Amino acid sequence: MAGAIIENMSTKKLVIVGVILLLFQAFSFMVGGLIAPSPTTAVHYLATKCVDTVKTHHKDSKWFMPWGPDQCSKIRDFDEATAKRIEANNIVFAVHIPLPNREMSPWFQFMLVILQFDIAFKMQNQIEDGSLVTMDVGLAYRDSTLSEWTEMAHSTEHRKLSCNFTATMTYENEGRYYECDLLPFMEVGSVAHKYYLLNIRLPVNERKKVNIGIGEIKDIRLVSIHQNGGFTKVWFAMKTFLTPSVLIIMIWYWRRITQMTRPPVLLEKIIFALGISMTFINIPVEWFSVGFNWTWMLLFGDIRQGIFYAMLLSFWIIFCGEHLMDQTERNHFSVYWKQVGPIVFGSFCLFIFDMCERGVQLKNPFYSIWASDVGTELAMAFIIVAGICACLYFLFLCFMVFQVFRNISGKRSSLPAMTKARRLHYEGLIFRFKFLMLVTLACAAMTISCQLNRFLHDMSFAFFTGIYGMWNLYVFALMFLYAPSHKRYGDEQSTDQAGNSGEDIQLTTTITHVDGPTEIYKMTGKEAQE
Repeated sequence: MAGAIIENMSTKKLVIVGVILLLFQAFSFMVGGLIAPSPTTAVHYLATKCVDTVKTHHKDSKWFMPWGPDQCSKIRDFDEATAKRIEANNIVFAVHIPLPNREMSPWFQFMLVILQFDIAFKMQNQIEDGSLVTMDVGLAYRDSTLSEWTEMAHSTEHRKLSCNFTATMTYENEGRYYECDLLPFMEVGSVAHKYYLLNIRLPVNERKKVNIGIGEIKDIRLVSIHQNGGFTKVWFAMKTFLTPSVLIIMIWYWRRITQMTRPPVLLEKIIFALGISMTFINIPVEWFSVGFNWTWMLLFGDIRQGIFYAMLLSFWIIFCGEHLMDQTERNHFSVYWKQVGPIVFGSFCLFIFDMCERGVQLKNPFYSIWASDVGTELAMAFIIVAGICACLYFLFLCFMVFQVFRNISGKRSSLPAMTKARRLHYEGLIFRFKFLMLVTLACAAMTISCQLNRFLHDMSFAFFTGIYGMWNLYVFALMFLYAPSHKRYGDEQSTDQAGNSGEDIQLTTTITHVDGPTEIYKMTGKEAQE
C-alpha cells in the first residue's frame, strides 16, 4: 500500500528537492537585498505656527497652509505671539505632507505619523505628573495644488506626556528642553491622495483644566513613516508570482488525496488548510488598494497572517500526535483540544486587540489604544494573555516532541531484526522527522528575529522577502512531500524478502490507512510491540 511521497523517495531525490528549495530560498533573499530599496521611509516635519484671526474658528472650516500661495499668517515663536497679544487658542500648528515640490503615492500603502513636543523648562510653568495634552486635530486631503482641501478626519485627542528634565530645576536652567517620549499620533491604512494637511490646536481652558500643567510648548515635531514605492512593487510582484505556485500545488495535493480509496485523514486536512491559509496570504488584493482608498488593508493583512500562524501551530500538534495516539483517536480534531485550545484563545485575544487598535482607526486615524491608561492596561492584558497561551502551547509541543523521540529511541532495538531494506527505510523516516522539526525550528527562529527587527525599525527588505519566501517554500514542500504516493511497495519488493521476514511492507509514518496502524507507528506509538 502506498504511503506519502517522502517515504518512498530515495535519499538522492530528497537531496535534490532540498537543494532546489534552498536555491529558491536564496533567490527570495536576493530579491530583497539586490533589487528593492528599504521597506520604509521616515520624513521629519516641524509644524508651522499659523494665526487664526477669525474669532469663531471653532465654527469655521478654513484650513491653514504652512507655505505656498495661500499660506497662513505665521509667527516665529510664542514670544512673538505674546508681544502681538495673540492667544494660545488662536494658534494652529500646520503640517503639509509631503514636503514642497513632492507628492504622496498610493504605492506608499500606509502612513504612520509620530509626534513629539519641544517643551522648555520654566520654574513657574513645569510639567505636572500625569499631565495630559488635549489636541483638536484635523486631517484634510487634495489631489491638486489648485483644488480645495477636503476634510478626511477630525477629532479631539488626548496624549499623556512622559518627559524627563535631566538638568537641575533651577532658574539658571530655564529655557532648556525636557526629554519627552515619542507619542503615537496618526495611522492611515491607505495613501490614496497626493497631498495631506494636518491642523493641530492646543486649546487652553483654565476653568476645565484643559492643557494646564503641560509646560511651555515651543514646537511640535512630526515623523511621517510610509512604505517605499519600490518596496511595494517588488512585494506585489512576489505575491503575484507565488499565488498560482501555491494554488497549483494545493489543487494537485487535494486531487491525490481524493483519488485514494479512503477518506482523507486529519493530518491531510490540516496540511490542506495550511495551504489555503498560505494562498489567502498570497492573493495580491493589495493591487486594488493602489487605485482605491482601502483603509482596512492593514487590518486585513493582520487577520490573514494570524490565520496562517494558527494553522501552522495546529499542524505541528497534529503531526506529533500522529506518532503518539491510537488509530481511533488521532483522526479526531477534538482529541487535540488541550493543545489547540491555547492557539485559538491566544489568536482570539490578538484579534480583539487588533480590532481595538486598527478597527477604530478605520474611522478615526488619530485613535491609539496606547494613548490612555485604561487602553494601555487593556492592550497589555490581551498581549499578556496571548503570551501565556503561546507558552502553554510551547510546553505542550515540547512534551509531545519529547515523547516522539523517546518512543523512537526506545524502539531502535527492533531495527536489527528487520530486513536491510526496511531498516534503512525506517532509519530514513526517523531522520526525515528530525529534519522536518529542525527546519521548522529554523523557520520559526528566523520569523521571530524578523518580527523583533521590525519592532525595532531596523529591517532590511531582504528579511521581508526571505521570510515570506521561506514560509511559501515550507508549505509547498509539505504539500508535495506528504501527498499520497502512487508507488506501491507490494508490487516492487521481491516476494522472497516479504516471505522470509514475515513483515507486511507498508511504509507510512504520518498518513493513516483504513486497515490499521502502520508499521512505523507500531514502532514508535503506544501500540508498539516488542
